[in-house]
Amino acid sequence: QVQLVESGGGLVQAGGSLRLSCAASGDSFSRYAMGWFRQAPGKEREFVAAINWSGDSTLYADSVKGRFTISNDNAKSAVYLQMNSLKPEDTAVYSCAAGRWGSVRTISRQQVDDWGQGTQVTVSS
Repeated sequence: QVQLVESGGGLVQAGGSLRLSCAASGDSFSRYAMGWFRQAPGKEREFVAAINWSGDSTLYADSVKGRFTISNDNAKSAVYLQMNSLKPEDTAVYSCAAGRWGSVRTISRQQVDDWGQGTQVTVSS
């Protein structure tokens, strides 16, 4: 099991950028594929991006492809989500997720073992 703590959310104007961070502690980080999900008010949680432990495989939702970039730093047991060209429809609570022995595909299917508490991202028009 890993404990996940997100940071970096906030309020930004449309077209702006934010960088979310997720710090992991507990179990060995090398056993986990990581991902980001988001949930807007009144909507179901949706997949945003995933990365495998080695960082050589990533996967993105079509809605964020070309604008968001997921990366990791294994030395720091951390995963990041760089969000550029933000749109009002990106407004949501963003949560970090970890899947033990997972892949980017299993993460995208919400086969997740641990979740962070979430961080609010609000994009104003």
